[in-house]
Amino acid sequence: MTTERDPDLCVITCALTGVLANRKQCEHIPYTPTEIGEEARRAYEAGASVVHIHARNDDGSPTFSPATFAKIKDEVRKRSPIILNYSTGTMLDDVTEQTTYIKESKPEIAALNMGTMNYSKYSAKKKAFAFDMVFPNTYEKIIKLLTAMNEAGVKPELECFDSGHTHGIWPLLDMGVLKKPLQFSFIVNVLGGIPPLVESLQLQSKIIPPGSEWEVIGISHCQWRMLATALVLGGNIRCGLEDHLYLPNGTMAKSNGELVEVAARMVRDVGRKVATVEEARKILSLDAIKPQPAPSASPRATA
Repeated sequence: MTTERDPDLCVITCALTGVLANRKQCEHIPYTPTEIGEEARRAYEAGASVVHIHARNDDGSPTFSPATFAKIKDEVRKRSPIILNYSTGTMLDDVTEQTTYIKESKPEIAALNMGTMNYSKYSAKKKAFAFDMVFPNTYEKIIKLLTAMNEAGVKPELECFDSGHTHGIWPLLDMGVLKKPLQFSFIVNVLGGIPPLVESLQLQSKIIPPGSEWEVIGISHCQWRMLATALVLGGNIRCGLEDHLYLPNGTMAKSNGELVEVAARMVRDVGRKVATVEEARKILSLDAIKPQPAPSASPRATA
């Protein structure tokens, strides 16, 4: 008999490093596997039960090297039992490296971007775009990543930057490559995606299938307000140096742990409870996931 989910429990995820911010912006952003392992420990001790992982080279540039992801897993596991969530985001159509580190490292969760979008940053001061690109995520690309996750027994976290991404999961369910219960991340305040409004989360949370879990990811200065909104609406939350560098008082955070401390206090202040790693595993249905064998090739027709 399954135990009903306690609605007061809140899973806190911490996104440790990302790929865009660098030490010129914040000197405390971790680069190496050891530094990422230490930041994961700080996040865990402050109340996070999940860490979202991007890999970096030692100079801070992004990498998708399976060997680097394996080293990160080793460094995290030396220090804490926190749940691992690996990014699979890439501007390229070739996801060979992503599927390789998913199959080899087998994190409990892997983030899966659910739709193509304009991905841009605009400077009102300069009246110009800091960057302006298309982030391509076709169904073909999504299915390749989903197939690797299914074969490895890794839970997909569905990254939805807009309501169309959220609604667009239904063909994958119909095909059987995506299976309930589902886990969503609603990213707000990325130019090209949904705006950081209470109504945005209300809409997104109504689109998802019953019994799904969801969290909010507030990018930049809207983060703390959007975390508060998710807490009131019953969602989970994510913070971390990937998403926002500053504490609510405007000072730059010195670690991911400092950001998680604020998030955990917010959880308690609204009358909810911070989920432990063990509770998060149950809430996210991680122990129920089993590796699925790759589909066998169709037999060759005979004369």
